[in-house]
Amino acid sequence: MTERSGVTRPETPETDEQPAVRKPAATAPAVAAEPAGVATPDAAPDRQGYENLDRAIQAMNARITHGISPYAAQAAWEDWAKHLAIAPGRQMELAELAAENSRKLMLGLLGAGEGFQPRKGDRRFNHEGWNTPPFSWWKQGYLATEDWWREATREMRGMRHKSAERVAFQAKQVLDTLAPSNYPFTNPEVIEKTVATGGQNLVAGGRKLADDVARDLAGEHRPLPKEFVVGQNIACTPGKVVFRNELMELIQYTPTTKKVHREPILIVPAWIMKYYILDLSPSNSVIRYLVENGFTVFCISWINPDASLSEMTLDDYRANGVMKALDAVSAIVPGRRIHSCGYCLGGTMLAIAAAAMARDGDERLASVTLLAAQTDFSEAGEITIFLDDSQVAYLEDMMQDQGYLDQDQMAGAFQALRSEDLVWGRAINRYLLDKDEKPFDISAWNADATRMPYRMHSQYLRWLFLENRLSGGRFEVGGDVIALPDIDTPMFVLGTETDHIAPWKSVYKLALFNGAEQTFVLTSGGHNAGIVSEPGHRGRHYRVGRRKGPERYVAPDSWVAGHAPQEGSWWPVWLEFLMEKTTPGDVSPPRMGAASKGLKPISDAPGTYVFQQ
Repeated sequence: MTERSGVTRPETPETDEQPAVRKPAATAPAVAAEPAGVATPDAAPDRQGYENLDRAIQAMNARITHGISPYAAQAAWEDWAKHLAIAPGRQMELAELAAENSRKLMLGLLGAGEGFQPRKGDRRFNHEGWNTPPFSWWKQGYLATEDWWREATREMRGMRHKSAERVAFQAKQVLDTLAPSNYPFTNPEVIEKTVATGGQNLVAGGRKLADDVARDLAGEHRPLPKEFVVGQNIACTPGKVVFRNELMELIQYTPTTKKVHREPILIVPAWIMKYYILDLSPSNSVIRYLVENGFTVFCISWINPDASLSEMTLDDYRANGVMKALDAVSAIVPGRRIHSCGYCLGGTMLAIAAAAMARDGDERLASVTLLAAQTDFSEAGEITIFLDDSQVAYLEDMMQDQGYLDQDQMAGAFQALRSEDLVWGRAINRYLLDKDEKPFDISAWNADATRMPYRMHSQYLRWLFLENRLSGGRFEVGGDVIALPDIDTPMFVLGTETDHIAPWKSVYKLALFNGAEQTFVLTSGGHNAGIVSEPGHRGRHYRVGRRKGPERYVAPDSWVAGHAPQEGSWWPVWLEFLMEKTTPGDVSPPRMGAASKGLKPISDAPGTYVFQQ
């Protein structure tokens, strides 16, 4: 029997068949007793009914706005406008900037000055046609407007920081929409292509647009590129599913060496996406790399939940995910400690599990590796633009109605953070230039998204992002708080330089809350590409620092200044760390599963949950 939120329930049986999903039990609303001698109306107000009505209306509205709260947006603009209205100095500053930008714009149009130049990394105006009239005029006018609004939405004294971020973000979304590069008659590259093809680029792009709109209206997801097939050329490292419950499958990978290291590795991926970011093509698979270097590797593959799992909690992912997987690994490789590795949200959950294990005296972990995983959420990156009490409540109403957060609703938020590339850039190429992106394994994985259960995602957003309970010593497991300082297991922590989901400075802050032996690596790349950084990958570099125990805290920028970049992949550095924490002396590989302990191999890797849409 296991306990969750104080309720005892039986364990899911380990069978060869996928278990039936658990549906939340219906409960009748509690009725308060009426105090004696007090007259009450015939029909007492049904407060819960009124609240349910409000939430149902909010859920319908949220479907239209893809979960973005218009009330939170309105409050941010009101905050900005009110503070601007009582700041005459700021008004004068913006008026002077408008005059200066107008002067600079006119000089640029007349060829008497340089005018405005696109920001570094802005590729919208790279085509040479943007340097000739009338396209250069439109470009200059747009860049002048963009420059003014960037300054106008800067935070003012007394204004809420969250409002400033939100106003700046929304202004940028409007400006990105109005960019002259987005329209066929104001984009010289599109006009050039249209003339060269006799308009066939627009005809082909129109067909693609109609097909994409039809799919959206039908609720269908775009299929993965035909060049990549899960189980054949991605997620194709050989292995067996050796355990399955209602939440996850555990894959044990087939050894490729005659001897293996004593301690196995358990990988805990994020459940926001599917696990195989760590097992992409054979040439860049983290899992295959570990197997080929003599490790016995286990990896969790999470279910893609539907509405029947809406009440699955955040602690279920710990108890029935991480801990069940650890129990299975311990049964297959008994008497040995286990290296653990968590990526993104999986790393956050691994840190929670490790802290609870430390509190309870469970010493099974040989090391803890956190890849682009946050344990403190006070500076959690650009995604927090979407998160406050109003926004989360709005999102909760939609998730409660659906039972989950849909993958498209979640993906839209991440795309909005890079709208000029991920939304408009792709639209221009696909619909106006008839140029589809070259398929890559990582883009195929990125399109293979998952849903998030209502209850779990609500707790994740509130307890971690809004309340920051984990680093604050207020996160409870089993009715008692856990503390990151309790983890005394050696740790390997990785941040990526351009990560906008788990900013490396936020990842680095674990050093403030834990004094255990730690190796910190900062690698080039973003949240996903920085992880998929196999040896031989061109243009990669990293920095690495090591501490043997508690030391004085070094600020992130000072740490960077004190650690020179090194060319190459960070994977060998991690391998070196694992080897240092591994008991000397190799052994014969363990059998696949442990049939005598109820862990008979169920199916070949990558299992069945990874195929759920």
